[in-house]
Amino acid sequence: MQYVYLAISIIAEVIATSSLKASEGFTKLIPSIIVVVGYGVAFHFLALTLKTIPIGVAYAIWAGAGVTLVAVVGWLLFGQKLDAPAVIGMGLIITGVVVLQVFSKAAGH
Repeated sequence: MQYVYLAISIIAEVIATSSLKASEGFTKLIPSIIVVVGYGVAFHFLALTLKTIPIGVAYAIWAGAGVTLVAVVGWLLFGQKLDAPAVIGMGLIITGVVVLQVFSKAAGH
């Protein structure tokens, strides 16, 4: 269940961060509300995750997945460009998360 909570936290954070861009400095009401609610949900579920997953592992997964997904959302929704180094960097982040989950004893396996 802890990884379901972590996934919810990541998705909420990505939605909140993407809405932060859309809020245009908190000048648009609906995206601004989504930011506040999204970060609230993200931190709530991250806190639940930390009851069973070590903080370093949970945060590494949360941050790595969040960075990668926000970059993809920026590319898809906001027309931001992703050059080869950006794609390679995101691939390395994903690889790092996989290595952490599959091989690290710190992940609590």
